[in-house]
Amino acid sequence: MKIALFYEPSPGTVGEYFLSALVQAGQQVNHFALSQADQCTKNYDIYLRIDHGDYSQDLPERFHPKAFYVVDTHLTRSWKSIRRLAPRYDVIFCVQKSASQQLPRAHWVPLGCDPTIHGAVERARKTDLAFVGNDGGVPRKFLLQELRERYPNSFIGSAPHTQMSQIYGQSAIGFHYIECTSSLPKDYASMRVFEVLASGTMLLADALAERTFESLGLRDRKELVVYHSPEELFTLLDDYLKHDAEREQIARAGQQCAIQQHTYKHRANKIIKILEEAGKTGRMSA
Repeated sequence: MKIALFYEPSPGTVGEYFLSALVQAGQQVNHFALSQADQCTKNYDIYLRIDHGDYSQDLPERFHPKAFYVVDTHLTRSWKSIRRLAPRYDVIFCVQKSASQQLPRAHWVPLGCDPTIHGAVERARKTDLAFVGNDGGVPRKFLLQELRERYPNSFIGSAPHTQMSQIYGQSAIGFHYIECTSSLPKDYASMRVFEVLASGTMLLADALAERTFESLGLRDRKELVVYHSPEELFTLLDDYLKHDAEREQIARAGQQCAIQQHTYKHRANKIIKILEEAGKTGRMSA
């Protein structure tokens, strides 16, 4: 399949991971920045846009068939823009399951990991807790500040995407909290879920709605650990920091699940299959 892939280039973005995965899957891919879409003049089997959070631009109307992989449906302003743009596309791929149920011609295709980048380095515990990212808004920034104060031997902050595996791999526990401001249920599994799992570190994650983790084959106390309140978060942290064998068993199971089911190559293959089936049934015919 000949694919024109559109996203604004930046290291560690979803678009970069999909470009690599699609090439690995044997597809012919050319990348264009969305801001330079008019320079794309060749005929392609599909014009695929990857969400990067800017909705002030769109693919030209002359492109057909076209697909949109939407990411930021959990944010109110982004969700409003995505709903406005969605009818212009022949196929929609959503990282959030509830969003796929509300958009036309949409399919649930979650985020993932790239084992060559997020896979574990040699395990050597240096920190108790790791969180790679910014502080965000309320309540995440308050949780992160509390974690800094309670667990000073931690890494909490920003880092290049190429260093994430080392940071998580050298920590006992990887922390996750996702902020959801849109009207959709809190059923959004962010990139961090799969990145921590792939590193071989136990993931301690906030509870998601709609049995999201179970739908991904991730069971509480089996492949990850789920907390439902700040009080439970700190209790679980204290407990699992003391019980190395149990924590590492969960970490190994989570890593196996991520590598076997949740890589970007898995996601790319699913997208290709959906596009091929849509083409056969005429749902993307001109």
